[in-house]
Amino acid sequence: MAFLGPFGELTTAQRHTFFASLAGWSLDAFDFFIFVLCLSAISDDFHVQIHDVAVGISLTLAMRPLGALFFGWLAEKYGRRPILMLNVVSYSVFELASAFAPNLATLLVLRALFGFAMGGEWGVGAALALETLPAKGRGFFSGLLQEGYVIGFLAASIVSRFAFEYVGWRGMFIIGAMPALMVFYIRRNVPESPAWLAGQQAKRASIGELWTSVRAHLPLLFYMILLMACFNAFSHGSQDLYKPFLLKQRGYSSEIADTLVIVMNVGALLGGIFFGAFSERLGRKRTIAVAALLALPMIPLWAFSATPVMLALGGFLMQFMVQGAWGIVPAHINELAPTAVRAILPGFAYQLGNFIMSLLSPIQASYAEANGGNFSTMLAWTIGIVAVVLTVVTLLGPEAKNVDMGAKQA
Repeated sequence: MAFLGPFGELTTAQRHTFFASLAGWSLDAFDFFIFVLCLSAISDDFHVQIHDVAVGISLTLAMRPLGALFFGWLAEKYGRRPILMLNVVSYSVFELASAFAPNLATLLVLRALFGFAMGGEWGVGAALALETLPAKGRGFFSGLLQEGYVIGFLAASIVSRFAFEYVGWRGMFIIGAMPALMVFYIRRNVPESPAWLAGQQAKRASIGELWTSVRAHLPLLFYMILLMACFNAFSHGSQDLYKPFLLKQRGYSSEIADTLVIVMNVGALLGGIFFGAFSERLGRKRTIAVAALLALPMIPLWAFSATPVMLALGGFLMQFMVQGAWGIVPAHINELAPTAVRAILPGFAYQLGNFIMSLLSPIQASYAEANGGNFSTMLAWTIGIVAVVLTVVTLLGPEAKNVDMGAKQA
């Protein structure tokens, strides 16, 4: 099995667990980015500005910390596996309901509820996977696991490219409800986390006891929140309005814009795997810093190129670096978190970082629309600033590369 690399050393149960966690995050992101890719179409249908619809992104991101806290508590109390299934069903239901929204106000409420359901998936799924997998090769698995976000974006881009013309934005949301079927796979093939099973006290944990555990690690939590705010600005600031930039400022058709987004996501997927594996040798913090700083020289090609070919190259390279840095996140912050609060602390910090940056997309859209639709300058300034700040925050923080996360620690 050596030709399979790190996968060859996993047991069958470990493989099922990893792929279930990867699929859960991928399909979660798929549902999120369906909305992002339909911003222009929804604004046209409801006769509003793009920044009005982009409020839905803010509401989704703002509600995710509450979902992370709620579902994280449930996962500490009842186990990672059943709560992962609950998460998948919940966000699929709200995705389906979004297809039938009669007006923008209703759609925004549904996107907020979707954000609540979405908020728990990353923390629960990452804890289940990384507590089950061996420490060896964790950087590789982290990179691939985080790129479930990109796989979801890529899948949404492909569906948009080939199906949107026929089903419209409402049909896209109906397609987005399909992830609910994944619960049957999890129920049949995925075992519970060995670390959670070893920590029997987690089954009896109350909210007060969990808060006591979290409070004991407040400095770490605050650092994680700051770090994840920077990371979320890095990804959402470079992705969420890139298709409107291609449509509105460059004047490309939806087919060309979707094709460029697909190319961009291929770069993101490869970057996450590459830098995730590279962090095994260079370390988590230094690899994040390298990837973030390498995004800076990509800005002119990514934001100011005049042809589809050069924009495709710029998008590929930019997201190779952005998601390259992101690929290290699951391993890095789960290694920092103690076992007793691993399902709640990283996920809560992740989603609070989302909350802090939840207004970024509407602010970006408002700035661009107020300056004659100049999305390129707005995108360039966003990434230029965020890449530097992310590097500094990362290098000032702690690292716990390859710490034991299995049953022994619990």
